[in-house]
Amino acid sequence: MAIQWYPGHMHKARKEIEEVMPQVDLVIEVLDARIPYSSENPMVQTLRGDKPCIKLLNKSDLADPETTQRWIEYLEREQGVKAMAITTLQAGQVKKIPDLCRKFVPSRDKIEKDIRTMIMGIPNVGKSTIINTLAGRMIAKTGNEPAVTKTQQRINLRNGIVLSDTPGILWPKVDNEKSSYRLAVTGAIKDTAMEYEDVAMFAAEYFLTAYPEAIAERYKIKQMPDTDIELLEAIGRNRGALRPGGRIDLHKASEVLLHDFRAGRIGQLSLETPEMAEIEKAEVAKLLAEKEAKEEAKREQERLKRSGKRLS
Repeated sequence: MAIQWYPGHMHKARKEIEEVMPQVDLVIEVLDARIPYSSENPMVQTLRGDKPCIKLLNKSDLADPETTQRWIEYLEREQGVKAMAITTLQAGQVKKIPDLCRKFVPSRDKIEKDIRTMIMGIPNVGKSTIINTLAGRMIAKTGNEPAVTKTQQRINLRNGIVLSDTPGILWPKVDNEKSSYRLAVTGAIKDTAMEYEDVAMFAAEYFLTAYPEAIAERYKIKQMPDTDIELLEAIGRNRGALRPGGRIDLHKASEVLLHDFRAGRIGQLSLETPEMAEIEKAEVAKLLAEKEAKEEAKREQERLKRSGKRLS
């Protein structure tokens, strides 16, 4: 499954970010703690260049705590990056962000100049809630679905921090198919852009391996099934997701699994680890290199054809 979802306002947002970035001292990137790799927009790295960056692993209350700590250590290997796990349910955690900004850009603080920050992140990652908590008032529109923020705005927090808010932007093409699925599982992509059953089967297959005990407890399954579809059928039976004749309604069962995961009702679960990210990055790099080699070979053939026609 290849998810392509790049509305016009996202293309416009990228251009606006490029224009503003030279005036920014510090970038704050909000990630989903359950999928730090898949929710890390590669365009942010390109756009910010060598500017320092604070990576906020939001929704940490929904993620596996041990895995989140490993992600923090992994992300901080990059020069100029500080990572911090937060949940917008605890305002005290969010309100530590300005102090972290001052420590990261002490030069601006010393000359009593506002630190110019830009907050970025994919849709539905909690960026607007973070902004409202920092500002102490409702500034950014929030909603439990992607693409709520449509325009860029500057917010003076009146504590030495000026924040540029940006719309949640996805990149035009997600090269890693597994990341596409994870973005869909967490709800970063509108549900209308995906097939519920496909996404739920991806999640079910992973949960069978990574969190079988949590799944068994949530859905009262005594004997864990071997396959993703069997797990969905077991969930369907448990929750009465049945069609006439007693057949399992896989769509309903898929909704149950995905909604339970997103709400944290199954437990604190992460969908990826740093080790998985390293393997998948290498796989994607190999695929892209092979694709580029094929395209170059095709271009070379076309050049030879054109030159042959000219000679004849």
